[in-house]
Amino acid sequence: MNVSLPKELKHWVDAQVEAGGYGTASEYIRDMLRRSRERQLRRQIDAKLLEAVEGGMVAVMDDADLAAIRNTARSGASKIGRKRK
Repeated sequence: MNVSLPKELKHWVDAQVEAGGYGTASEYIRDMLRRSRERQLRRQIDAKLLEAVEGGMVAVMDDADLAAIRNTARSGASKIGRKRK
């Protein structure tokens, strides 16, 4: 896949590569995409949790429970990403 960027965005990406310690613009873009996917998964999990609570399926969970759920989701997303390569 090739992506074309206007000069202004290309310069911005190049600056992010230098500042963030990435080896290439491709590494930076891949990291951005991974982070975006994780945010989307978190939103989906949060929506399902809210739906369950609003539907009367109440469970008492603490921060450790939520962290475990998010870690499981991240692990699953990571496996999906590896399968697509």
